[in-house]
Amino acid sequence: MTAAARPIQHSRAYRLRRFVNWFPMGLTYAFLYMGRYNLTVSKNALGSLMTNEDFGIIFAAGTFTYAFAFLINGPLTDKLGGKKAILFGALGSGMMNLIMGLTIRSMLLTGHEAHLRLVFSLLYAGNMYFQSFGAVAIVKVNASWFHVRERGIFGGIFGILISLGIYFAFDWGYGVVEATKATLDSHLGFLQVLVRHVTGATNATIDETWWVFIVPAVLLWAMFLIEVFLLRDKPSEAGFEDFDTADASSGEMDEEFRLFHVLKKILTNPIILTIAAIEFCSGVMRNGIMHWYPIYIKSALHYGPDHFMREHWGLILMVAGVFGGMFAGWLSDHVFGSRRGPVAALLYGFMLGGAIAMVFTLRTPWYVLGGIVAFMSLSVIGVHGMLSGTSTMDFGGRKSAATAVGLIDGFVYLGTGVQSISLGFLTTANWNYWPPFLIPFAVIGLVLAIRIWYAFPQPAKKREGH
Repeated sequence: MTAAARPIQHSRAYRLRRFVNWFPMGLTYAFLYMGRYNLTVSKNALGSLMTNEDFGIIFAAGTFTYAFAFLINGPLTDKLGGKKAILFGALGSGMMNLIMGLTIRSMLLTGHEAHLRLVFSLLYAGNMYFQSFGAVAIVKVNASWFHVRERGIFGGIFGILISLGIYFAFDWGYGVVEATKATLDSHLGFLQVLVRHVTGATNATIDETWWVFIVPAVLLWAMFLIEVFLLRDKPSEAGFEDFDTADASSGEMDEEFRLFHVLKKILTNPIILTIAAIEFCSGVMRNGIMHWYPIYIKSALHYGPDHFMREHWGLILMVAGVFGGMFAGWLSDHVFGSRRGPVAALLYGFMLGGAIAMVFTLRTPWYVLGGIVAFMSLSVIGVHGMLSGTSTMDFGGRKSAATAVGLIDGFVYLGTGVQSISLGFLTTANWNYWPPFLIPFAVIGLVLAIRIWYAFPQPAKKREGH
């Protein structure tokens, strides 16, 4: 094994401080997910108040806002640092979730529901602007704490954080909805009983669905306070030496941040642009599965709230994401020499097979389709962790990591917006259109992933021939 390929050795104290740095930030990121995908949970809880078309348009308004926010927030995070970005994101998203919760409360109590689509499109777009700071911040910070040879594992951690956020959004969110109903449909757990008493829902005369927005707001503000004291942008700010992470910024870290130079570097890099195109497909695949499956089993299969897949969809996605993220990270660092392309290609092959299988299993027993979509979720979260969470650090480098992840995550949410509008109308017409819609994007993602099979970052000095 060459010196370049040998695992990086850090002291125990450094590894502990790095954990203290990224774990609370990871929880903040997970709670941002909870305050993002609670819209899906509220859609099912609100019933006819929010139709499939309403949900598709509202979610698309947010995702398109998120996609284009990188033009501002990526470079801004590279200039100001990841700590300020994650704090701003948590504070702002918490505020928008509070306003959405109060808006739903007003609509349900007064009966003035006519403009829900318009009002929520604006509010959710505002929420997603602040949400867009999450990914750029976490990648920006960790780019200085992880060497390129360790980042496959970080990509796995990134996938786990995403999965944890999905778990919070769906299972915790669903638990909050059930705990704040006027009439209980099922037995409540200890935490749900606690939520019911704290929120005052024991005396509810209507379902107090607004708490699914207010609870994430409170959690985000709590993490904001914790991060103020714990988070550091670089090892040197925590009493350790900064080191060369051997990514694309090596050799140019002392240069002054210049926006035009950073944008030119990112937008003229064919590998980054290819990754962005792959992640556009990931946005279609991930959200085309994750959001529409629980809606499908309620509206098409008519399963009640106590059905296993509806009640534990977040847990299923979390388990799938943990295995997908760590499997992808291990393969990248230990089998493919820290290259990300081969892992993405393999997992996209799995997704293509799953999308084709969905065509033939749409009307089969719930556990057949459920198993397929869970396996597809494992694959797409693995890809997302490798590309948005890891390749952005590799090819953007520490200096441009936030701009790179902003571009790539922006494409993820462009894909999310496309599927949101498309499937909102397609599923209203006929659920049979759902699986065939996903197949072309799986094919494109697979072909593009094969094209970057051998891609590996080169330090700036080496590229310039120094």
